[in-house]
Amino acid sequence: MEHPKGKFDAQLSNIYIGVDVGSGSVRSAIVDGTGTILKTSESPIDTHNPAPDYYQQSSSNIWEAVASCVRTVIYGIEPHRIRSVGFDATCSTVFLGRDDTPLSICPNSTACYDTIMWMDHRAVNQAARINATKDDVLQYVGGCVSPEMQNPKILWVKENLPRVWENVSHIFELPDYLTFKATGKLTRSICSLVCKCNYVANETKPRGFWPEEFLKRINLEDLSGNDYRKIGSPSDVGLPGEAVGGLSAQAAVDLGLPEGVTVAVSLIDAHAGVVGLIGATTSGENGSTVNNASPLANRMGIIAGTSTCHMLVSGTPLLVPGVWGPFLSSIVPNLWSLEPGQSAAGKLIDHVIDIHPASRIDQPEISTKYLNLHLDLMASRSGNPDATKLTRGLHVWPDFHGNRSPIADPSLTGMVCGLTLSSDVDNLSLLYLSTVQSLAYGSKHILNTLTDSGHTIGDVFMCGGLSKNRLYVQTHADVLGIPIVLPRESEAVLLGSAIIGASACGDFPSIVVAMASMCGAGEVVRPRPVHAEYHAKKYKVFISLVEDQLKYRKIMAE
Repeated sequence: MEHPKGKFDAQLSNIYIGVDVGSGSVRSAIVDGTGTILKTSESPIDTHNPAPDYYQQSSSNIWEAVASCVRTVIYGIEPHRIRSVGFDATCSTVFLGRDDTPLSICPNSTACYDTIMWMDHRAVNQAARINATKDDVLQYVGGCVSPEMQNPKILWVKENLPRVWENVSHIFELPDYLTFKATGKLTRSICSLVCKCNYVANETKPRGFWPEEFLKRINLEDLSGNDYRKIGSPSDVGLPGEAVGGLSAQAAVDLGLPEGVTVAVSLIDAHAGVVGLIGATTSGENGSTVNNASPLANRMGIIAGTSTCHMLVSGTPLLVPGVWGPFLSSIVPNLWSLEPGQSAAGKLIDHVIDIHPASRIDQPEISTKYLNLHLDLMASRSGNPDATKLTRGLHVWPDFHGNRSPIADPSLTGMVCGLTLSSDVDNLSLLYLSTVQSLAYGSKHILNTLTDSGHTIGDVFMCGGLSKNRLYVQTHADVLGIPIVLPRESEAVLLGSAIIGASACGDFPSIVVAMASMCGAGEVVRPRPVHAEYHAKKYKVFISLVEDQLKYRKIMAE
């Protein structure tokens, strides 16, 4: 039997690489067997926005950024220590032609942007027509597909770019494109397929199947040829924690890694965040805990970044109106997940700051950190212990980019009630605070919908860029009335990608064991009961805002 110290030394010696492809950059990390992130690197990627609601990228540019990022992060690391690579990415859609060359999906342009980004809404019309079929498959996406999902985007390309369509060889969700580039293998992650592509997995067919009649109904039956090779054969589907294969010779050169290093089945970025998040123990002040009895199957991870995903792991496949899921094995094998979310979160906060006149006048750079400090100053001036109640007369409905959950209406728009002629930093600070509060009320709306449908929510964990904003985290705890657990490693998405690699190379017997070993202890941010009544009143106004918007829409349609 190996001595415990020897096992610990192996944990420290072995290195797992996590690669996260976000909306605007690639990040990579080297992680040891205890889940400690030893080093990170970041490389930018380009985004092309040729028209409103059109967002596209180049897979070649993305892979070049991945290569640069990985080569930088492994500098100085002995090659024999590197055990695996795990990839996660946004759920953008990549179109490749013959010989796996990029196919441009940019209308009226010769530029080779072959990737329709997750946030692209060009396919609203196609999504509406798919939803009009009312096919049973749609029950797994809350009753309707979003234009952010794969099939509306594919249908848009078929209808608008016939020459591209004729030459399509493979269509990948971006996470699976990365493992394809790394190994040359066509393995698809069940995570991407069930969550974004209307692929169906259940207890009878745990690796899933394509719903043939549904694809016929939406005029995509031509994807079924050669056992659905263009979009992913069911025989090539992998589960979280499994291996795709070894790093190819060309990818090894690109990344600066040894050929044959294990490449894990990929995950969507939010799902990787949950893997690196919900395995954490929940120690708080003086060693207290949130709820040690909370099973993995009742834990929620809020991945708060450009958009926000509220990922609930569940042991029961309960359907929830307006909520994506339940999806089998998309995060943890043999457990279900539900995936409500908000289409704009960090992007909305940035937008509110950027368009305000105060952000363009001559003073220190306006950032969320600056505004948080200014709110503290405003609270002090007004004799309040904090700024929470300074937004009594200012209310925001945050769906500036449509509602993903639980209303599932991409045509909803943002609303602000309580504007004045003021344009100074005080005014911007209050609008910023009200926007942060509105995002928390949106989370409450989602959690209420889940619990009303029979789900139990134990501990709530949070990661992503917004989890570093203390105001955002504390406001969520206050509004939800639930402690928020922050992970030991703030880069939970990168940690999650490293964890799937650690499982895939066999250093842990399962992804669950790897999560328990590598997630580490979390910090607890507790709700402040003193604000409960105020937030309850604001939440009533919040719901009234969207009800009024729908009334206005009806009036104008008459």
